[in-house]
Formats: sequence, structure tokens, C-alpha cells
Amino acid sequence: MQDFLASHWLDFLTTVLGLIYIWLEYRASIALWIVGVIMPALDIILYWSHGLYGDAGLAAYYTLAAFYGYMVWKFGKKRGQTDKQQLPITHFPLRLVVPVLAFFLAAWGLTYYVLITWTNSTVPVLDSFTNALSIVGLWTLARKYLEQWLFWMVVDLISCVLYVQKGIPFKALLYGLYVVIAVMGWFRWKKMMNNEQNIEQTTTAL
Repeated sequence: MQDFLASHWLDFLTTVLGLIYIWLEYRASIALWIVGVIMPALDIILYWSHGLYGDAGLAAYYTLAAFYGYMVWKFGKKRGQTDKQQLPITHFPLRLVVPVLAFFLAAWGLTYYVLITWTNSTVPVLDSFTNALSIVGLWTLARKYLEQWLFWMVVDLISCVLYVQKGIPFKALLYGLYVVIAVMGWFRWKKMMNNEQNIEQTTTAL
């Protein structure tokens, strides 16, 4: 048991941080971005050591993007948002579907090319797919769009399978749990969004 923990301590530590992160995300707490800096920084080491080079690169992106997410949640504005109102949860704008889809496909293709050209990745298609979709998911989270949970449901399910194959058991369990929490998060954020809209309508009427 000690040998197992000794060889998987980083996997275990980042899993604990991941649980804290998803709980904060579920509650729509801005503190999630603080954990969002620490956890992926450690994930870079974990993923690289297991040959998940795409995930290692994505973890580096996560670390930097967490700073962006914090700034947007703290100081960002959306159309119709009042000066004293926190960044509200809203639907993903339809006008962004085409450009975001184009970006996703380009990111998927580019990441796949990098993996097959400069790494010995054994899962380049799925690794690049989850990387590209995660970039989109993190951006939609930073913008506080409800639909970000849909992206994470797909990413988490595929990642769970990949981590089982790559021998990262704690991370695999974490992402399996992420799938469940993503479904719960969708309904919680939807309820929070409706409550925010009702409060705004009531305030406007007064």
C-alpha cells in the first residue's frame, strides 16, 4: 500500500485539488480560479510523466487561463449587467456557435498534428479531441455560460477512460465523478440563472 501511494502521490494530490475545484465550480464560487492555478501546474508534471503530452500542454494552458477566468468573474461585464451585479450566468450566444466550432476543429487538428509529429502519444485522436474541447469549455466557464457543463460532460467521460488506460487510477475516478457533478452542475447553474433573472426583472419593475 505504501509503495502504491508513493508512486501515485501526485495523482492523489491533484485528485483532492480537483474535488475542491469542482465543488467550487458547482457553487459558482470565484475561489475556483485560485485552485485552478495550483492544480494544473501540478498536472503538467503528472501528465507528462505518463505520456499524456496533450494533457500536459493543456494543463499549462489551464494555469494561465485561470488568471483570465478570475479577472473576468471579478471585473467582467455582460450586456444588461448592472454596476453592482456580479457576472451573471447566461446562455451561450447563438452568434458564437459557428466561430467557436471553427476554433474547436482547428485546435483539434493542430493538437493532433503536434502529437503525432513530435510525441509518442498512443492516443492522439482522443487526447487532441479532449484538449480542444477543454479549451472551449474553459473559455465558456470563464464567461459563465450555462452550456459549459455540456462540454465538460463529454471531456470528463472520455478523460476517465483515457486515465484508466494510462494507469492513473485516482484521476480516472475523479473524472468519473466529474461526469456526475457536471450533470448536477447544469441543473444548479440553470436554477441560479433563473433566480438571477427573476431578481433582475423584479428590480427593474420596481
